[in-house]
This record gives sequence, structure tokens and C-alpha cells, in this order.
Amino acid sequence: MNQTSHAPLEAFLSVNDFSPNTVQAFRQDFRKFTRWYESANGERYADERVTPRDISDFRRHLREVRRQAVSTTNRALVVLRRYFGFLVKQGVLTANPAEGVKELRRVMGPPKAIERLAVRRILREATVRRDRRGLAILSLMLYAGLRVGEVAALELSDLDLSERRGTVRVRDGKGRKERSVPLSIEARKAISDHLGTRPPVEHAKVFTGRGGRPLGTDGIRYLVGRYGLSAEVKIHPHALRHTMATEYLSANQNDLVGLAQLLGHESIQTTSRYTRRTIDVLSQATERVMYGS
Repeated sequence: MNQTSHAPLEAFLSVNDFSPNTVQAFRQDFRKFTRWYESANGERYADERVTPRDISDFRRHLREVRRQAVSTTNRALVVLRRYFGFLVKQGVLTANPAEGVKELRRVMGPPKAIERLAVRRILREATVRRDRRGLAILSLMLYAGLRVGEVAALELSDLDLSERRGTVRVRDGKGRKERSVPLSIEARKAISDHLGTRPPVEHAKVFTGRGGRPLGTDGIRYLVGRYGLSAEVKIHPHALRHTMATEYLSANQNDLVGLAQLLGHESIQTTSRYTRRTIDVLSQATERVMYGS
């Protein structure tokens, strides 16, 4: 099949109010499935020929052959279930082949945060290099917990800075929800320093890339990865958000309600992941269980 476009999929995406990142993820997962289908079955992909066995075998392929994470595998299953459900509602199919294929169970551990020493090295490296733009981006993730897409989408009007306080407005967060996040003095200083050297460009985005164009998510990921290498730790932007969440709970007596509001979580159950203990912490805790004198 044409891997660049599949009309029924595009119709499904067009009738749902998905964010651009979600649309991209849906397309990638669908292409992944169709490529596997054609390789495994030796025939051209067709929606009406997909069987429950195809879906379950694809699940096994992702997990056991490609060794993909449980969350990645489950996301692909959700994409297929919703897509084929759409085709059933449209009368294109009589049954959803993905309906009875269950998602994999996963044992949720705490999101991986970065050690304080590594964070210090990353921030110090940006300071030594006098990379005001980089320091502002890192600060928005480490002090305000913004996602990479939220940082890329920021416009000048979203910032409200003064000497004593400051906030950043996230207009298009996950689920298209808007929220305001307070900025600490460290974040305010980093952003103010960046704005003082921001090049004159026609667009209103806070961060600018090459050629005066808005800095996109790929550019931000590259920047974060580069500073991770300088600190001798492999990191991605979401790890900075995880680090902010972990540090916030540690400093604020496990204030889950406040953290959920800052991160833009609709359910506090999502935020509660950060209260889970690592296996190292649990090991130390069990060593303190004693029955002797």
C-alpha cells in the first residue's frame, strides 16, 4: 500500500480533534502495522482482510522481536482499536479485529529522574557556554515541568515576568488544555536573559532556530541530548520534566494535587506515579526491617 497516505486513516484523523503530535504518532503506528502485515502475510495491506490473529501476532512482534516497551506496544494496539472501531461505525467493516486483543500488563515504576549532580552539570555547562537560549529551555523543563512540545509552542505573549514573580501560560497542553505555571526566580532569570539576546525575527515564538525560523521539537531534543552528553548522561526532554516532578514532591511533602496542576494532569492517578519508590530505595528500606534485639 502507499505508505505515505491511507485515505480511511486520514478520514479517521480528520474527524477527531487530535493534537499534531498525536496525529503523527497515530500515522507512525499505523505504518508500522501495515509494513508488518505485508511482510508477515505476503500480501498487499487491506483493512477488510485484517483478522484478530493479525493484531495479536503484531503485538507479539512488537514486544518479542522488536523488543519495544510495553507502553509503546500498547499505544499501537490502542491506535488500531480506535481506527478499526471508526471503520465499523462508518459501515466499512462489520467487526473490529482489534477489539478482543488485550493490552499488555505493565508494572509501573517511578518515571526516571536525573540525579542532582547531573542536573547541576547540565545547567553549569549551559552557563559556561553562555548559551542563554539553551539555559532558558532547560529551565522551563527543570523548574516548570513543561513538555518539549509546550516549550516549542511558547509565544512571547505567554510570558508574564516581573522582578518578584512570573508565570508561563501553556495554551495547548496535552488534551488541548490550558494552564498557567509559576516560574521560580532561577527560571525567570534564565528566560529574561534569553529574551535580552533574542534575535529580531518576524515570528512571535520565544525560541528561534536556524535561519530565524521557530525552533521545533527536534531542535529542542537535540539541544537537550547535547547537554546530556556534556554531563555524561543520556537524557531526553521528558526526563527533565520527570526530574522537576520528583524534586517538587520531595520539597513539598508529596503535594500531589499541586503537582498535578503544574504538570497539567487531568487525573491525579497519573501524577501518583512519581510517589512510587525505586527498587534501590525499597531495598534500603527492607534492610531496616529487623526482628532481633
